[in-house]
Amino acid sequence: MTLTDQSTRIRSGEELDAGTIDQYLKAHIPGLSGTPKISQFPGGASNLTYLIEYPEQEFVLRRPPFGHKAKSAHDMGREYRILNQLNAGFPYCPKAYVHCTDESVIGAEFYVMQRVKGIILRSDMPAELNFSAEQTRALCQSFIDKLVDLHNVDYQACGLGDLGRPEGYVQRQIEGWSDRYEKALTPDAPLWEPVKAWLREKMPADHVKPGIVHNDYRFDNVILDPGNPMQIIGVLDWELTTIGDPLMDLGNTLAYWIEAADPAPVQLMRRQPSNAPGMLTRREFVDYYAEKAGIRIDNFDYYYTYGLFRLAGIVQQIYYRFYHGQTQDKRFAQFVQMNKLLEQMSLQVIGKSTL
Repeated sequence: MTLTDQSTRIRSGEELDAGTIDQYLKAHIPGLSGTPKISQFPGGASNLTYLIEYPEQEFVLRRPPFGHKAKSAHDMGREYRILNQLNAGFPYCPKAYVHCTDESVIGAEFYVMQRVKGIILRSDMPAELNFSAEQTRALCQSFIDKLVDLHNVDYQACGLGDLGRPEGYVQRQIEGWSDRYEKALTPDAPLWEPVKAWLREKMPADHVKPGIVHNDYRFDNVILDPGNPMQIIGVLDWELTTIGDPLMDLGNTLAYWIEAADPAPVQLMRRQPSNAPGMLTRREFVDYYAEKAGIRIDNFDYYYTYGLFRLAGIVQQIYYRFYHGQTQDKRFAQFVQMNKLLEQMSLQVIGKSTL
């Protein structure tokens, strides 16, 4: 059994025409020969990701999802630019080769990038890795180290100074996600009113040192070296990246971080092995990040609650597409239940907070 991330059969309704793709890529990438085989990576719930296999070279194609899309999301050109320019300061970005703005080719914009072959950790730690608790802890710390490295990138030197506006970032995130959530409401979804009111009331000042914000930093967006799984060799999914408050990014990451002591309903949401023996708890994660970044984090409850609310917004946007029949992906049928659970988790954090 291989641990390298595998593509599978393309989901119904999300097919690509191999002949069209072949013609386009051969016109824009020199040296290609043969006929491509196209398959789909099953992970991810937003942009669609395909493997394009030529006899001597492999690529990854990214395109927006079918159906309803948030106006500012799924900007293929923006993600393509980030990969190209951020690589100079953060070498874990895959190389991007071509960006197609002609929607007549496949029905949407898309870009094609390097395939970084490696291991991607999903819900559980593969038994084949046979990691000790000490190795798992070291991998977890390396995972956090890369996030600190990203937040310390000189984005001006990378030519990405215009990627976002750090002034007023916290307020824009709270108001923006409140607005997006309301637009994606379905009759069976919670309203989140007490949480939104608390986030507005307790809003901190913007971070004194803004940085590159990945906005989706999780273990299943990190690639491990198949020859040395302790080594991180790539970071994926840059579609939401901007410049802003790194502590808001930390809150985003911790919203996905389900630890071993969390109750059973919360465990059902887990999409990464953050509960494995040796993994840091959320509190340890924050403390380690603060130590490595050389800062104090006294109001973590705020950033964690924001992360939970934002995650609920993402979940609800995806569920909205399923609810209205714009995607047939059965994974999304229970997303409204996840949304409700995230609201309860947020209320529990607020209830215990000293902010």
